[in-house]
Amino acid sequence: MINKIWALIHKVALLGLIMLGVSATAYAQTAGLGNWPTQKPIRLIAVFPPGGSVDQVARILAQELQTQLKQNVIVENIGGASGVIGTSAMTRSDPDGYTFAVVFDTHGVNPILKDKMPYDTIKDIAPVTLIGTSPMVLVASKNSGITSFKQLAEQSKAGKPFSYGSIGIGSLGHLSMARLAKQAGFDWNHIPYRGGGPLMQDALGGQVQLAVGSEFLVKPHIDNGGVIPLVITTAKRSPALPQVPTIAESGFPGFNAPAWWAVIAPGKTPPAIVNAMNQAVTKALKTPAVSDKLKTQGIQIVAGDPEMLRDFIGKQIALWGKFVIENNIKEAQ
Repeated sequence: MINKIWALIHKVALLGLIMLGVSATAYAQTAGLGNWPTQKPIRLIAVFPPGGSVDQVARILAQELQTQLKQNVIVENIGGASGVIGTSAMTRSDPDGYTFAVVFDTHGVNPILKDKMPYDTIKDIAPVTLIGTSPMVLVASKNSGITSFKQLAEQSKAGKPFSYGSIGIGSLGHLSMARLAKQAGFDWNHIPYRGGGPLMQDALGGQVQLAVGSEFLVKPHIDNGGVIPLVITTAKRSPALPQVPTIAESGFPGFNAPAWWAVIAPGKTPPAIVNAMNQAVTKALKTPAVSDKLKTQGIQIVAGDPEMLRDFIGKQIALWGKFVIENNIKEAQ
């Protein structure tokens, strides 16, 4: 498994060097765009079900992309297998610049967690841009009896078992809480869900004691009093939730695990189109219509170039792949 991680990292680095040369040429050759994007609507696959953060980010972005590209952008939800099913559908699409996907942090874990993948995470995918990062928030259902992380930690240390839900096995929410529980010696049971919508429904209904999700996902439910925020996973407090402490300041120095979202394309999409889409997404993210909505929900916009996203994904594979291996985390538990 260690060899698998290093092989993926090597492929990321090698392909990144190749693409640097191709991208420089592509920027100078506008003819490489052909008739794009005038021929037909653009399909933007959200790789998780409706109601979660991937779905919401995709829809916010799609609305402004229509203005930037002067073309219809249609969001299609294809959820399942922690984003693999939707990503696989994208990789099987024609690489003509009319199919893209919005992926979540599971994208950097799936190639290590899953024994068999229907696509090659490096060769079959062209990075477009890293949309942004966000804290994840651990929240408690109102009938759990938990009102603070201090209380949760004290009861957990005393041996009381707790169950927490995430958007799926191998999601950053799952891995970050597994890391915390192991570090602290907590007896926590993980309950995987098929996406953020179903997860928050059960958290609101009290079917699960604790839930961990991106700030984008959980903040509306915090604001309306549906769940109780306990702690966030980033190194610094969130401006959107300044009253919520970090895990790092709650007795676990150095803890930092942000959620992230990105736009990707089929691997053989022409570099000129990838770069044009990168520019369109970057412009969209800078407009108040998009940036204000994302920032209000705790997303810090990044909007880097394709090579930056390629490097970022490689580092995520290395970081969380190591944790998955060391802790023998399996796809089905």
